[in-house]
Amino acid sequence: MKNALANDFDFLKNELQALKAEVKNNTAAIHSEIDQVKTTVRNMETGLSEWSDEVVTLRNTEFSLDIHVEKKIGNIVWVKLEKDQGNHPWFCKHIKVQTPCGDCIEFPSYCWLVNKTEVMIREGTARLSQDDKDFQVQRKVELEFRQKKFRWIEWSPGFPRSIDAKEHELPKEAQFDEEKQSDFKQNSLKAIKEFDLDKTEDYFESWKDIADIENIFEHCSINNTLLENVMQDWNKDDMFGYQFLNGCNPAMISKCMQLPDKFPVTHEMVEGSLTRGHTLQEELQAGNICIVDFEILEEVPAVSKDRYLTAPICLLYKNELDQMLPIAIQASSISGAGMETLIKNAMKTLTFKSLCLPEDIKARGMEDVPKYYYRDDGMMIWEAIHSFVSAVVKIYYGSNEAVQQDVEIQGFVKDVAFGMNNSDKFPKSLNSREQLVEYLTVVIFTASAQHAAVNFGQLDWYGWIPNGPSTMRKPPPQQKGQVDMKFIMESLPDHGSSREVLATVWSLTRTESNEV
Repeated sequence: MKNALANDFDFLKNELQALKAEVKNNTAAIHSEIDQVKTTVRNMETGLSEWSDEVVTLRNTEFSLDIHVEKKIGNIVWVKLEKDQGNHPWFCKHIKVQTPCGDCIEFPSYCWLVNKTEVMIREGTARLSQDDKDFQVQRKVELEFRQKKFRWIEWSPGFPRSIDAKEHELPKEAQFDEEKQSDFKQNSLKAIKEFDLDKTEDYFESWKDIADIENIFEHCSINNTLLENVMQDWNKDDMFGYQFLNGCNPAMISKCMQLPDKFPVTHEMVEGSLTRGHTLQEELQAGNICIVDFEILEEVPAVSKDRYLTAPICLLYKNELDQMLPIAIQASSISGAGMETLIKNAMKTLTFKSLCLPEDIKARGMEDVPKYYYRDDGMMIWEAIHSFVSAVVKIYYGSNEAVQQDVEIQGFVKDVAFGMNNSDKFPKSLNSREQLVEYLTVVIFTASAQHAAVNFGQLDWYGWIPNGPSTMRKPPPQQKGQVDMKFIMESLPDHGSSREVLATVWSLTRTESNEV
């Protein structure tokens, strides 16, 4: 029995010694592998250090660097960029790593490295926060860093919140683009030359007549067919009405089924304009009457005591030719608390649904109004964006639960609602893929198509000063028959103000060199 136990003990002892030897050999091999990887990384760092001095001296340039790797170092999941204190700021678009087996791994950066900076860049494959197990901590740290940089502040009660930081305190990529700033300055200089803004001798003089205003364009290089049409037909009713459908502010007009109490128009007042021979009430019920109410301007003062601003209401009639013609306008002088009041009034009517084009068109009853090209073109663009966004969302979100579990997108939506003063008119969470698609479509459409619709036509419609004066120097007349050409010229902006506005809309409608 003792001999058997001794033999078993010797066997186990030998096995243990053999196992120790194997572990020692494997440990040595592992350390050797680690040392080789460390050597490879040091070689990479040395190569990158020697290469980095060139990077910051050139612009819009792609650099390539070959690094010889003896051993496979595994999957590359992130890249660390470091910049020394002394070098110039450097904008890194992306880094591409081609492995020995030919795979290309991209690390999108799109950020500035300023002063002494260290940036960790993840591999570019898009992943939801709940699916990115290896980097959840880093993503959380990045978000917390940005929340500290982009703080909210309430500038005034009733305003949407704004960023509580000076421009230079923000990351450089969030600051106003230097190229765009340069383009603005260049456009301003061109505008001064185009419209004789440096001409001062007649700056405060009134225009003599329409021909006098036309002289602004005598030496200009502007070639704009729509502006020429506006100059020719600005005082015609059909041109006036057309602008509410397809001008720079096409989202104010609504179908009118019942007149508001503050606009007491009677059939007798407009009978001569109703060419079908029906009563005003019959035309209202038939859907042939539209209304534009600028109540957003109520209690908003003009810039000074000798300037006048109104909050007009206009009633428009769709005739047999599908022309939208004005039949009644109410314009009363107003006063109040300035730009602050204007923004507060705007916020009262701004809702998330009002930013959804299909919902907005429906709410204003404008689904079937003819010649409403803002609606027709806008809906095509909306549907294209919606279709694209829907396809992308379905790739990454397999279910409604995936949307609900995405803490980053839920946090973003909640933060936007908070920025809108926790308005109940904006969603604070998203519960389905359909809601996410709609939300993203609103963001893209508003920042692209909607902005283009209300911005880039300003020169077309407001370049001709009588069609859209920036200020009025006389109060609106209280009775018909009081207005002649002399009254109009004395009401319109003077020479200097007209040139300034013309230069402004000209500059705002220029596309910048770095725009897509």
